[in-house]
Amino acid sequence: MELVSTTRRWSMLAISLIATLCANVFINGVAFLIPALQAQHGVGLPEGGLLASLPNFGMVLTLLPWGYLLDRVGERIVLTVGLALTAAAAWAAASVHSMMAVGICLFLGGMAAASSLTAGGRLVTGWFPSHQRAFAMGIRQTAQPLGIAVGALVIPELGKRNFGVALLFPAAICAVSAAACALGVHDPPRPTLTAADHQQLANPYRGTAVLWRIHAASALLMVPQPVVLTFMLVWFMEKHGLSMAWAAALVGAGQLLGALARAVAGRWSDRVGSRMRPLQVIAGATALTMMMLALTDQLGWPLAVAMMVVASAITGDNGLPFTTVPEFAGPFWSGRALGAQNVVERLTVAIGPPVFGALITAAGYPLAFAVSGLFPLAALPFLPIRASARVMSSATATP
Repeated sequence: MELVSTTRRWSMLAISLIATLCANVFINGVAFLIPALQAQHGVGLPEGGLLASLPNFGMVLTLLPWGYLLDRVGERIVLTVGLALTAAAAWAAASVHSMMAVGICLFLGGMAAASSLTAGGRLVTGWFPSHQRAFAMGIRQTAQPLGIAVGALVIPELGKRNFGVALLFPAAICAVSAAACALGVHDPPRPTLTAADHQQLANPYRGTAVLWRIHAASALLMVPQPVVLTFMLVWFMEKHGLSMAWAAALVGAGQLLGALARAVAGRWSDRVGSRMRPLQVIAGATALTMMMLALTDQLGWPLAVAMMVVASAITGDNGLPFTTVPEFAGPFWSGRALGAQNVVERLTVAIGPPVFGALITAAGYPLAFAVSGLFPLAALPFLPIRASARVMSSATATP
């Protein structure tokens, strides 16, 4: 029985990873088409940044409804339907001809892709015990950098041939992952409503600010990510004269390092018995990295290229907040709480590209890097260190 349980746990993690990876290829892939948009359609950097952020704007609208549906019908249905709709939207974006129609399809695809962020995360936290949960979520969170790496290696090359052809790639892989979820996902066990106690059914947002603090800290920690991921390909090519192939390879290398960093952060959290204390260190390291990137870029040092790769690896979301939120929210509110967590992060990622694209156009890359590096420092007071420790201690008995 234990062997079956262990095998199922890790197979659910694998499916969640693949589903979220495929969704992230769609969500983040347009950023790698900015050079093609500039060359083929004369789109400027702020406009390209806005187009790249449309999937994130779409996600903001539906993360909470997907979370509510997740609490009602479970992971399998939400993942299958959401990924199938994402594939349909990507196919439609590849088929239309006007930029406005493409933007609408990207927005609708983001609305659908939001399902994988919430359901994929809860599928993992629901199957793994507390002492393995952060490590498992760290592995699952590698889906984002791995998805970005796949997009960086494939989409720019397809985009050089045709903008629409490039969007057929996320359409195809999202369709395949939807089928995999329909066939392979098993919803994790949880108590029935009649067997649940009052504490499990209570609204976790009432009487405490812990979840709100986690949401706020996560949003602030996310600010450097859209600055780095949206513009690094253009930055490599325009400021350092790298070819498309070399620039894409560096983007991919940074994301592979980021995937490793997320798994290590999860393992570190499980070993020290805290979710938030490692986040303190990560926030400080992110701020330092962005300041070093700004300095080396301003001085024109070749080291700036290496700092950009490091920045792409360290910025963005890791599994620690996404592990803590369902632990605190409980089995009957975790879908909505994860939805809220993703809303604040996706809103940050959606607003970042056009805002920082305009700042880069007006004042240059170094200032944009430095400004974005201040936000992780602002996140530090919001991290609920003591409350997180208590939640993790009480979650130890939860399977």
